[in-house]
Amino acid sequence: MELSPILLFTYNRLFHVQEVINALLQNEYVSESELIVYSDGGKDEKTIYEVGLVRHYLKSVTGFKTVSIKERTNNWGLAKNIIDGVTSVVNQYGRVIVLEDDLVVSPYFLKYMNEALNFYEKKDQVICIHGYVYPVKRVLPETFFIKGADCWGWATWKRGWDLFSSNGEALLKEIEKRGLKKQFDFNYSYPYFRMLKHQIEGKNNSWAVRWYASAFLHHKLTLYPGRSLVNQIGMDGSGTHCSTNEMFDVPLTNSPIVLSNIDIQESKQGRDAFIYYFRYIMFYYKVKARLKRIFKIS
Repeated sequence: MELSPILLFTYNRLFHVQEVINALLQNEYVSESELIVYSDGGKDEKTIYEVGLVRHYLKSVTGFKTVSIKERTNNWGLAKNIIDGVTSVVNQYGRVIVLEDDLVVSPYFLKYMNEALNFYEKKDQVICIHGYVYPVKRVLPETFFIKGADCWGWATWKRGWDLFSSNGEALLKEIEKRGLKKQFDFNYSYPYFRMLKHQIEGKNNSWAVRWYASAFLHHKLTLYPGRSLVNQIGMDGSGTHCSTNEMFDVPLTNSPIVLSNIDIQESKQGRDAFIYYFRYIMFYYKVKARLKRIFKIS
């Protein structure tokens, strides 16, 4: 089986990086996989020191086929670093598995990602393989498709990433022109349109919403697992872009995801589950967090 390189983006959180690496090392195929790390530079004296600790650790990492580290001299920021890194690696290898430094994976993550990359390589409708799935309360299929692209433990091919547009304004105008705001926002259950608008206005610098919009406008699909192979551990207040919350916590699957010949079309069951989660479960956690702040509940 052809194995994809693993592309890891790091900044200044040593503990998180160690957790990600340790989780990857529990995976089948890890010793045959190339690890490529893009280490962003610090912004100030404190983060420069912390970045140095991360880089010192990365130079000690073994267990992969190869480990290469690209150290940014300056602080590029997450979006620019990811866009440049993914473009460079996917142009060289033709495919890529992408992780950030706060995404801990299941021991079956690399098996699923590589098998799915091979399985759907010639299926142009499929743009992305995703490892994370929301902690929905409804039963999901073993694998299913959702329109668009996603960003927490994902993979793509050059043909997929070639469709990425960094021009948020053009993406927003096209969504408006086609009257797709409701669909783009999962029946108004999640404010992706507003997120994209804020990116244009400079209120965020999200590459991920532009990746989603690019795939969405090209009518492309992302494959999701019915059980999550990725957990986000960065929502602990330590990150630059994430505050503290628990709404995205998921248990990692303790068994492999089995691929099969499913219809290559958006899953109504999966989409409805996402909409329900966005509309009700996330709302519950937001209210809970607000009450904790008001009443200082531990």
